[in-house]
Amino acid sequence: MAYKNFFELKETFIKNGSLKFKIKVIAASKENSIEFLDDIIKVKIREKAVEGRANKAIIEYFSNLFDIPKSKISISLGHRGSIKLIEINL
Repeated sequence: MAYKNFFELKETFIKNGSLKFKIKVIAASKENSIEFLDDIIKVKIREKAVEGRANKAIIEYFSNLFDIPKSKISISLGHRGSIKLIEINL
């Protein structure tokens, strides 16, 4: 499913209690941000993609956005690539 904005994404999460979505990560950006494109969510992260730092930053970023513990968020696919599948479960 393509999400148009963060509110739609969060509403789906609240309704279902879980959520899976694809993101494209741009590491080493000037600031953390999220952009909703037609078929994917683009996430810019300040951390470099070195030794898993960008992955940890992504989990922390979504933890803050959804206001849930980091332990509820995982990267299920794409640990070494720029396209990742994020899973959030309560």
